[in-house]
Amino acid sequence: MNKIGNHTAISEVSTLLVLRHSSNSIGIVQGIENNGNLIDVPPNRNNIDSVMRIDSAEDSFTDFYSDFYHQLKDPSEYSFFKVREFEAHDTAIDLQEYIDCLSEVERQDLKAVEVSIEAVESVRNKMNANCEPSVLKKGFNNGSVTKNSSSQYRYQIEDVPWEKMDELGLDMEKLESLGTLDALLKGYKTPMLIPILFNNGEAVSQIDARLQLRIDDDGELIVKVHRVCKKVDFRKKFKGHKFTKEDRNNLLNSGNMGRVVDLIDTVTGEIIPSLISLDRLTNELISLRMEFVRIPDFLCGMRLDLEQKQVLRNGKPLFIENMLSKKGKLFSATVQFNTERQWLEFSFENKFRSSCFSEANHYQREVPSHFRGVKLRQWQMDKLKAGEVAYINGLESRKGKTYQGYISFDKSIGRIVFSFKNPKKK
Repeated sequence: MNKIGNHTAISEVSTLLVLRHSSNSIGIVQGIENNGNLIDVPPNRNNIDSVMRIDSAEDSFTDFYSDFYHQLKDPSEYSFFKVREFEAHDTAIDLQEYIDCLSEVERQDLKAVEVSIEAVESVRNKMNANCEPSVLKKGFNNGSVTKNSSSQYRYQIEDVPWEKMDELGLDMEKLESLGTLDALLKGYKTPMLIPILFNNGEAVSQIDARLQLRIDDDGELIVKVHRVCKKVDFRKKFKGHKFTKEDRNNLLNSGNMGRVVDLIDTVTGEIIPSLISLDRLTNELISLRMEFVRIPDFLCGMRLDLEQKQVLRNGKPLFIENMLSKKGKLFSATVQFNTERQWLEFSFENKFRSSCFSEANHYQREVPSHFRGVKLRQWQMDKLKAGEVAYINGLESRKGKTYQGYISFDKSIGRIVFSFKNPKKK
């Protein structure tokens, strides 16, 4: 088993694998029937286009999964695993082969990699507790939205343009059953593609799209429909910007272009320094003015210095070690600003992948300015850039003990490698 995704959300397209305990079989989730029975398909290349596609960002995924889980007739019959969509087929086959060889005792190890509803709802509740109060509250027991004074919704349910929703073939009950109403009321895009009715003036057809509630120029709340594009044509300019090969690779690999570019307002002709990201569900390019790019002073217990904040503000990926999770555990991740989320997103190492580094790390080849929470001196960075070994002290272990050693920069993985002994000496 070498491809099961990390459960912490990454802003990319994901899907769910399911282990049916009764048959000991692995499938790829498609959805849920009205009676609460799960719909899944075997890992077959012909089925891959029909599987569920989910936004992996933490707030989107936790909202989706909590609603999804509680709609199941008997959720204890299943174990779910979150994986990247393009890996779903191969991962399902690998996981099936792995499970077929497990003993009953070894099967318990799977709990460490499956999506835990307890962990998801704990994260979700903490998010809700940290947000400003509003007029709505999510009822987790039945998926309904009711009036209350302790939640974090941007829009009121009675202000939703339900006539427009009706034209799209949707109502409140349908949105609740899909687990998307919560995200809409918060001002987010729906965390997954949903089927809607589309009228092109000649005929009505059904298409998949993401929806979002937005305030238009007249101050009215409207439903923004984000249709799925087959693929991005990088040969065409985007608001005056011509994509380089590196721009294209970055957007396709991580969803973020990784640099500031000047875009041209198509109406006013104004030149606007901006960042660009890719919506992995719809293949839609999303730009954001630099004036709206906000980088926090603290991130998961780590204070960001001016150099780190500038790297992130410039849209570049930054590897940060020894951050503190909500559970009080230290973790490391590559951090990058995403324009769709308008916030920082995390890319994590996948412990089941042979490569030992995430896609976002793959294209970062610059020597980082920090290692394990310690700011590197210029002479240390110069040595690393030259391919030499540098001595470092003042590092602190998880138990609070200081230690020292030698570091070098491995360009093949874009990471600093640590050793207690000088690797240049025999």
